[in-house]
Amino acid sequence: MTLTTSSTVVQSADVVACDLAGETALLHFETGIYYGLDATGTTIWSLIQSPQSVRNLLDLIMQEYEVERERCEEDLLSLLQSLADERLVEMAPCAA
Repeated sequence: MTLTTSSTVVQSADVVACDLAGETALLHFETGIYYGLDATGTTIWSLIQSPQSVRNLLDLIMQEYEVERERCEEDLLSLLQSLADERLVEMAPCAA
């Protein structure tokens, strides 16, 4: 699956997350593999507890961080694509 700003994503039900001093550890139940997210990744993870459009996520992150929109979009899509490739997020039918 290739994500775009028109995509909608949500956390996978097969993942449990734990806060570790501002960062997040993720465990994918099916694979037994742990993953780590830095503070920015943790912010994004918290935003996708319910389905969110990538475009909405981009807008929210732009309000939170001082970054050029093009750079933010590129980094956000890269992170979400990596999470999707590892089955930590899923495509959702519509944004909430």
